[in-house]
Amino acid sequence: MMFFDPVYFIFLLPGFLLAGWASWRVHAAIAEGRKYAPSSGMTGAQAAAKVLRANNLDHVGIEQTDGMLGDHYDPRHKVLRLTSEVYNGRTLTAVGIAAHEAGHALQDAHGYAPLKLRNGIVPMAAVGSNISWLLLIAGMFLQSFGLVMAGIAAFSLVVVAQLINLPVEYNASARAREVLVDHGIVMRNELAPVSRVLNAAALTYVAATLTAILTLLYFLFRSGLLGGRR
Repeated sequence: MMFFDPVYFIFLLPGFLLAGWASWRVHAAIAEGRKYAPSSGMTGAQAAAKVLRANNLDHVGIEQTDGMLGDHYDPRHKVLRLTSEVYNGRTLTAVGIAAHEAGHALQDAHGYAPLKLRNGIVPMAAVGSNISWLLLIAGMFLQSFGLVMAGIAAFSLVVVAQLINLPVEYNASARAREVLVDHGIVMRNELAPVSRVLNAAALTYVAATLTAILTLLYFLFRSGLLGGRR
């Protein structure tokens, strides 16, 4: 089994280290941003609403949520869902995260191609993620190279989805920085703590992508396609 294979952990070590560092950066940046209120005095929900109105997106709703998905934009229902801390928070962290999610709504409204591609592939990647492990475990147990390759192909969808997700998230953060200043939600001298929150959050997506790529390489190695033994 791969989870008891030391080679698995050797392959995944860079991803684990980056994920740990990114998590520390996120917590540190969020804690710093919580110390300061934006000069506008807006909550995260008010900041998101102002961004949406300024871009003629009054049809996009804003809801408070405490669900497992956390802060996110739902393109199917055209709604921003913000956690209580972000929705009600009057901090640089809250308005930064809210503006990032509003950035996804702007991408959707402007027909941003990578977002469309991501929305199309995510359901397939979710299925691929679930069945890939079953196929891989079954392939190893039955010593079926065909099942192993089917599992690798299914997991490849996860890697593709992660790669597509990177420009989507970085672009949303870039839009957030721009709209926060342009609409007077934060002053330019307040942007540094917000940027640290957004940059740290982006690192988590990089770590997830790296981990997915390294996992795929491990599977290819163990299948013999990269020189490993089947």
